[in-house]
Amino acid sequence: MISPLQLFLLVATTFAGLMSGFFYAYSCSVMPGLSRLDDYPFISAMQSINRAIQNPVFFTGFFGVLILLPLVTYLKYSSPASPVFWYLLCATVIYVTGVFLVTVVGNIPRNNALAKIDLPGATKELLSTRRKIFETKWNTLNIIRTVCATLAFIFALIACLKCYEHSTIIK
Repeated sequence: MISPLQLFLLVATTFAGLMSGFFYAYSCSVMPGLSRLDDYPFISAMQSINRAIQNPVFFTGFFGVLILLPLVTYLKYSSPASPVFWYLLCATVIYVTGVFLVTVVGNIPRNNALAKIDLPGATKELLSTRRKIFETKWNTLNIIRTVCATLAFIFALIACLKCYEHSTIIK
């Protein structure tokens, strides 16, 4: 029988994997595809995506990791600290700083600035300038989120494996 703690760990790890894949997909397909567009359709598409991403499915995964990883880390603490605790602590710190904080401090302000552009009234020069300000830095921050989400997933996965290696679930 799986314990509530093991279930929380499994869900947190699953969400971390989903977020890793989400940011990875943006890095290797969405943004390269959008980069081929002219300024007006690029900004229009990003405005639309940034509105659409604010939904319960995305928030469940994004905030699920943010809530469950620290909770499971806290619950796995013992004295002396176990390897599982240290893996979870690494996953938590990496996700909180490299995914959540980078998103809040870096990507969201850029998204908000892009949202304020009145596309029908904007000149080509304004669109070009605003895109240049947005695109390169946003992509760099997204690569940071991709790497950090992937590392958080790997550490959480190792914690799962360590946690389950002596149980009857995996033998």
